[in-house]
Amino acid sequence: MAGQTLEQGLIEIYTGNAKGKSTAAFGLALRAAGHGFKVRIVQFMKTGDYGENAAFQKLQPEIECRAFGRRGFIKKGEGTQEDRRLAREAMEQAEQWLLDPETDILILDEINNAIWFELVTVEEVLALLDKKPEQTEVVLTGRNAPDELVERAHMVTEMVEVKHPYQLGIGSRKGIEF
Repeated sequence: MAGQTLEQGLIEIYTGNAKGKSTAAFGLALRAAGHGFKVRIVQFMKTGDYGENAAFQKLQPEIECRAFGRRGFIKKGEGTQEDRRLAREAMEQAEQWLLDPETDILILDEINNAIWFELVTVEEVLALLDKKPEQTEVVLTGRNAPDELVERAHMVTEMVEVKHPYQLGIGSRKGIEF
């Protein structure tokens, strides 16, 4: 089934305060790979220590993933030079894969957060989207999607938290939240 081509690639955003943004994008990746599409994922502000990264390794070459982040948390406006360097590397990888004719779907995981935490700018992301080939699908995830990206997108889904295990004192669980 390899060699599929999308008739029209759109821009999708999964945003909001609830769980499920990356999970939705990765579900799309799994579905697309099952139909022979080449999916590439650039993870911003994440290490490769998440369960999905181990699964993606098993799904190569249909799905490729590169993570650009360090351990620990970032406060808004207090990103380190290392954080900004990793975000720049992620943007460079995103552009390389976006312009590669083999890429059918490009997922920019947590890019909205990278903007929010001032590691990349909205203008940089819009400039990247300006280079999107017509038949390439681009998916952007993360909280706080900027209005400019929402306006540019063809589809925006906002995850709304109704109830969360954290409210019951239940922390992140291996295989479920990471």
